Amino acid sequence: MESTVAKKLEALTKLQSIDSQLDELIKVRGALPEEVMDLEDEIAGYETRVNNHNGQIEELELAISNNKTAIKDAEKLIAKYEEQQMNVRNNREYDAITKEVELQQLEIQILEKRIKEAYANIEAKNEEISDTKNALEERKKDLDSKKGELDNITTESKEEEDKLLKGREKASKGIEERLLLSYNKIRENVRNGLAVVPVKRDACGGCFNIVPPQKQAEIREKKKLIVCEHCGRVLADVEEVVVEEKKPTRTRRKAAAKK
Repeated sequence: MESTVAKKLEALTKLQSIDSQLDELIKVRGALPEEVMDLEDEIAGYETRVNNHNGQIEELELAISNNKTAIKDAEKLIAKYEEQQMNVRNNREYDAITKEVELQQLEIQILEKRIKEAYANIEAKNEEISDTKNALEERKKDLDSKKGELDNITTESKEEEDKLLKGREKASKGIEERLLLSYNKIRENVRNGLAVVPVKRDACGGCFNIVPPQKQAEIREKKKLIVCEHCGRVLADVEEVVVEEKKPTRTRRKAAAKK
């Protein structure tokens, strides 16, 4: 039983060492991966905005075309009504036709106003598209720069990362699934990614809370897996504190006696 637990702790400690090295490689990249993703999302947003504006411009242009057609139809009706006015039999018919002419003239005024507003909207949309495209180009430059930085860092560390990932895969196979799941869960829940730590100076190497002497004795025995009661990390070992012997200091009295 002792050797089994000892082997489990050894395997976990080895896996933790590999993961810590991988964490350091990721730390070197800093916020670059997130910055690249944010820029990609921002660029996608700008492109969607441009496409939406272009779609709205097409709708406005179609509306202008339809309104121009409606104006021509109204003008034809006015010409028709004016021709009819020449053949009216009484004032009542004349007034009725005149009213229809006025309605068509009013309709033309409304349509012309809509056309004018549509052209103004198109102009505003084109300005927004121009501004958005300028911002889009700037963000694309930023993205190329950030991607270049990230690619350089990734290329420099790729060989080491691949080696560590292979080592991690190999180390993981030597740990039972339930224990590996617990280890991964602890790593996800702690800030520094340390799921397996030693006891240093009577304290947990992860949360730095004091570990009682009795608990430290159990950890040294390695008869069972011990976890920190404060943070839940696996306590793999107890680092012995080496106390250096102080050299005796000469007192003034002794020094004076020698003189």
